[in-house]
Amino acid sequence: MTPLSSPKSSVLLIYTGGTIGMRADSPDGALRPFDFSGVLQEVPELSKYAMKIDSLTFDPLIDSSDVEPSTWLDIAKAIRDNYDAYDGFVVLHGTDTMSYSASVLSFMLEGLGKPVIFTGSQLPVGAPRTDGRENLVSSVEIASAKLPDGSAAVSEVCIFFDSKLLRGNRTTKISAERFDAFHSPNIPPLAEAGISIQYNNALIRRPSSDERFSISTSLDTRVSILKIHPGITPQVVRNILLGPETRAVIMETYGSGNAPTAPWFMSIVKEAVAMGKIIVNVTQCGSGRVDMSRYATGKTLLEAGVLSGYDSTTESALAKLFYLMGRYENDERVKELFTQDLRGEISK
Repeated sequence: MTPLSSPKSSVLLIYTGGTIGMRADSPDGALRPFDFSGVLQEVPELSKYAMKIDSLTFDPLIDSSDVEPSTWLDIAKAIRDNYDAYDGFVVLHGTDTMSYSASVLSFMLEGLGKPVIFTGSQLPVGAPRTDGRENLVSSVEIASAKLPDGSAAVSEVCIFFDSKLLRGNRTTKISAERFDAFHSPNIPPLAEAGISIQYNNALIRRPSSDERFSISTSLDTRVSILKIHPGITPQVVRNILLGPETRAVIMETYGSGNAPTAPWFMSIVKEAVAMGKIIVNVTQCGSGRVDMSRYATGKTLLEAGVLSGYDSTTESALAKLFYLMGRYENDERVKELFTQDLRGEISK
């Protein structure tokens, strides 16, 4: 089935902040946000789509470096409150934390049957050579696209950047300067935009018919990240793994899930597990997966009670823990669900 942009579609732009919504304000040349209610004047290419395009702008706007759980809740509520009125949603967001936001929203939006496309740009939409226009126009087209049976062509939380549609909870930002700022290291794009938009329908997830859309509003953010590195000290490991305010720790390990075998290190890991800490193992490599059965060091972590993050990104593992811990007080239930594929975030 070939998705088509429907002239009867309606799309809501949710502008949270970020470079894409800025323009140089004469005479000082400072960048200031423009009014997205006039987006067709700023991006006249959108007027070629015979569809309804509305906008909602956060007040105040959020620099993506300042994104917090309250921001995610506001985005989720905006989608919930407008869910029945629109066929798709485009979330305009700063790039620095876009992968975190897209990952969290993929879990918070339960029973999602419509597209939620995050996008942004490296240059303001009014700048020469901007990537903002292409990112915005293609995101709107994808958000409006439907299959012949009338269902959404994409019913996931995604990031569209530099001609590629990526599953949101599989992305990471890889460049502060290039237009191809985001990468999905362990699965191919869900769609690619060229002369036309080509969809990888076999990869796109579809909601089950009995799921009703809702949002999960409780997030437990008591998660720390421990990046393993040569020369790491017992005090650093102890402070992070045994911190009294920490319920879970993501360990970024070497290669396929390896960490130091020093007795002091394993002693602290075992102590943390005995305390009830949820410890997750993800690789600090740019691509690949954790396989704790491959080497003796990984097996030792597995035997100590450390969970595999499989091929999850750090951003996605963090989001998944926030979501699961917010829903369940029982740590064993969190551990059980963490190792399951809930939103296409891991390949087992």
